[in-house]
Amino acid sequence: MKKRIKWIALFSAMVLLFAGCANSTPSAAPESSDTAGAAAPASEPAQKTWQPDATLEFIAAGGPGGGYDILCRTMEQVLNKNKLVSQPIIITNKSGGGGSTGWAYLNSHKGGGNSLAAISALIVQNNLLGTSSQTYEDFTPLAMLQAEWEAIAVPKDSPYKTGKEFFDALKADPSKINIGVGPTLGNNDHIQFLTLAKAYGITDVSKIKFVVYPGAGGEEIPALLGNHVQALTISLGEVKEQYLGGNLNILGVSSDKRLEGDLGDIPTWKEQGVDLVFPQWRGVMGPGEMTPEQIAYWDDVLGKMAETKDWKDAMENQNMDLYYMNSADFKAYLEKATEEQSELLKSVGLIK
Repeated sequence: MKKRIKWIALFSAMVLLFAGCANSTPSAAPESSDTAGAAAPASEPAQKTWQPDATLEFIAAGGPGGGYDILCRTMEQVLNKNKLVSQPIIITNKSGGGGSTGWAYLNSHKGGGNSLAAISALIVQNNLLGTSSQTYEDFTPLAMLQAEWEAIAVPKDSPYKTGKEFFDALKADPSKINIGVGPTLGNNDHIQFLTLAKAYGITDVSKIKFVVYPGAGGEEIPALLGNHVQALTISLGEVKEQYLGGNLNILGVSSDKRLEGDLGDIPTWKEQGVDLVFPQWRGVMGPGEMTPEQIAYWDDVLGKMAETKDWKDAMENQNMDLYYMNSADFKAYLEKATEEQSELLKSVGLIK
C-alpha cells in the first residue's frame, strides 16, 4: 500500500512539473553588443520640394518687342508647349532706367519664387557707371540663357588681317587708329575692346582713341565703310550682313568656339592666343531672398527648357547662340564680371 502511495505522489509531481514548463513564457534572446540599448533608427524625413502655387510672372524690363520682352515670351511659349510648368504665365513689361525700373518691381516680391525678370550685362554696368544702385547681389541669379557675340570689324582693304597685326599696330601708336563704338562708352562693345587690348599687351588703354556713335550700328557701320574710323568694336549680329556681303572683314569673334554656317570662317580670340570668351548675354533672375528649394526648382525647369528642341529652334531663329549657365555658375560669372569690368572702367577713367 505504501509503495502504491509513493508512485502516485511521484506521478503527480511529474505532471505538475511538465504543466509549469508548458505554461511558462520563453525568455527573449540576449541582445548583441552592437544593438543593446540602441533606439530603432528613425525614418529619414521626406526631402523638401517647392512648386509654384500661383500664376507665374515674367518681367520684361523694357518695352514690347525689345530683347527682354522677346526672351520672356519665348520662355513662356517653350515652357508651356513642353509642359515644364503647371501654372499659367503672364508677361509684365516695365520700362525705364536701363532695366532698373523692372528689376525694382521684381524685388517687390522678395522671398517669392513665382516672379522672374529678364536681365543682361546692364545689371553689372549700370551699377559700375553709377546710373543705378542695384547690383546682382540684391537679386537671385537663376540662369544665363542666350548669347550673341562681339567682334572687331575692319574695312575690306584694311592692312590688318589678324588680331595680332591689328593690336600690335595699336600698341605701337594708338594715335593713328580710331575705334568706333556705340551708343556709349562702358558697354559690352567697349569692354570687349579694352579686354583684348590688355591681353595683347597694351598697358595704358586710356590712350586708345574711341569715337562714340550714339546711333550705334546705324552710324558706326557707315563710318567704317567710309574710312572715318579704322575699326569697330561691335556685336557680330550688327555687322553680319556686311561681312557676308564682302564689304568688311572681321578679325575675331568672342565666342567659345567657331560659329557654324556662313560665319564659320571667323576665328575666335582663343584660337589667336587670347583667353577670352565674352558673351553679350541675356538671362533671368529671381527676387532677393529666394529659398534653396525655390532655386532648385528653377534650376531644374530652366535646365530642361534649354535642352528642348523648341528652345534651340527659337534661338536659331533669333540669331542667338545657346549659352546656358545654372544658378551657381551664373552667380559666379556675375561676381567675376563685376570685378574685371570695374578694373577696366577705372583704367580709362570712367569710374573712380
